[in-house]
Amino acid sequence: MNIQQAFNAAAADYDKLRRTLIPCFDDFYRTAVEVIPSERNAPLKVLDLGAGTGLYSGMVQAVFPNAEFTLIDLATEMLEKAIARFSHMGKYPKILIDDYLETDLESDYDLVISGLSIHHLSDPDKQRLYQRIYHTLTPGGMFVNAEQVLGKTPHLEKQYRQQWLDSIRALGISEEDLSAALKRMEYDRMAPLGSQLDWLEAAGFQDVDCWYKNFSFAVFGGRRPI
Repeated sequence: MNIQQAFNAAAADYDKLRRTLIPCFDDFYRTAVEVIPSERNAPLKVLDLGAGTGLYSGMVQAVFPNAEFTLIDLATEMLEKAIARFSHMGKYPKILIDDYLETDLESDYDLVISGLSIHHLSDPDKQRLYQRIYHTLTPGGMFVNAEQVLGKTPHLEKQYRQQWLDSIRALGISEEDLSAALKRMEYDRMAPLGSQLDWLEAAGFQDVDCWYKNFSFAVFGGRRPI
């Protein structure tokens, strides 16, 4: 099974476990929306990389009703969930079923977002993607990544993983659901936060920052200079 098949298989039950598998769910996603500085009625053009079921982009759409979205993902069944989510809001995003690392992207987005997706890439591919995102944004445009990051040291990473396991078990996850999550995590290629902030600056981003961090869950990004 490849990553596309793994996430297609998980699509039906993916959202119902989000609050369990992300113990800091509310603060994590609230921050990922609050850091977007635009006026609420601004006509933003937004690209969501690895959009999945549209969980993150749907939250952004709810706050920015005049935003226009392009959602890209490899998993068609996940994107079907995203289409249903947006249609309930009377919105109809552009859908691309493709590999966002390889496909041609337009170059005039005001905002690029990604939620729990880029950590599936190798470190060189992360760096290449950050460069592509920079050139996809309009001057002054912003990139926000709500992501999982690797502990800076093996000791910290072990602490992060144990804290996560303890938290989700305390929230009542079943062993079956935990086993399925751990199987999907075999596709993870996480990188330390500090390295990724350095890569964003190397790509040309300014005001690079981490706005939220809870063990392995972090919200970070930057802006393309005007």
